[in-house]
Amino acid sequence: MSTAQLDPVLVGQVIARLRREKGLTQEVLSGLADIGRTHLSAIENGQRKPTLETIFRLSCALGLSMAAVVDAIEKEIPE
Repeated sequence: MSTAQLDPVLVGQVIARLRREKGLTQEVLSGLADIGRTHLSAIENGQRKPTLETIFRLSCALGLSMAAVVDAIEKEIPE
């Protein structure tokens, strides 16, 4: 059994990059995703790990599939 963990900083960096690529502010994305702006900020700063529900909401708000967001995160994981 593996004890590997997903780096919350990496997850936050990818979400922030996707948000910027869509030209959205934290305020707008958090509103579209129906989560608090401070919650989104904490995720983007790696201070909080998003739940699957939160990733789903952010994906929808970004106009992306959840799979596309997870794929973007996976591509950033160091070998």
